[in-house]
Amino acid sequence: MQQKTLWGERVPGAPYPFRVADLASLPNNAYTYEIVEGELIRMPGSGIDASKIALRLAAFLLAFVTSRNLGDVTGADGTYDLTRPGDPTETALVPDVAFVQAGRLPARNPGYGKLAPDLVAEVASPSQYRPEMADKAMLYLDRGVRLVWVVWPNRQEVDVWRATSPQAPVATLGIAESLDGYEVVPGFTCPLADLFN
Repeated sequence: MQQKTLWGERVPGAPYPFRVADLASLPNNAYTYEIVEGELIRMPGSGIDASKIALRLAAFLLAFVTSRNLGDVTGADGTYDLTRPGDPTETALVPDVAFVQAGRLPARNPGYGKLAPDLVAEVASPSQYRPEMADKAMLYLDRGVRLVWVVWPNRQEVDVWRATSPQAPVATLGIAESLDGYEVVPGFTCPLADLFN
């Protein structure tokens, strides 16, 4: 695995390569687990503010896409298997909020989604910083996600990442600005003042 700045802690003693099928055997504890190119990563809960913002964003997005039959929205328990065909190791991430366009997600999907969402939002916890969250945004884009929002509760900002410019955010929005769904969620906007209220 190419050495990256990780947004969580490598689990000591976890077998390598860790597989998506083994996620179900992990303890149900205070951590969220992800796999990055075969390495098991854990993150503690992100706190009340981050959880509240993620839920609020999911509610705004869900109301918009449901009323227009645009697709499905998942929350912080939705694990997406982002392993590409032929990859020697597996990758599975758990975005705080994700949107998948209509027809891409099976109607009944009891396991992990083996596809890249069209949009993901990650709400940074106080222990996460721009370098590691930039690596995570770039990983999402590399695996087929088209739009990534990295939300910074303490700064009341959102970094907007797009597949058209995968090496850096295309914008950092402030409290007076609004999220835009672009062509991924056409017509969706959300004032950051509503998100951070």
